[in-house]
Amino acid sequence: MESGPAIFAGMVFALFGAGLLVWAATRVRHGRPVALGVSPVASAAVASLAGVVALALGAWCLTRV
Repeated sequence: MESGPAIFAGMVFALFGAGLLVWAATRVRHGRPVALGVSPVASAAVASLAGVVALALGAWCLTRV
């Protein structure tokens, strides 16, 4: 009964993290800004870090099933 919320949360974190990493990589590859009004390097780094953290949280949730 308790594994349902852990699976749901793990999948949400994993999908969000993967989507964020793909989106940031696509923006950087095309030379477009990841965030407006911010340094391109800093915004790409922060978005990538957030994506990796979300993927790690998703993996952690899924290992608790």
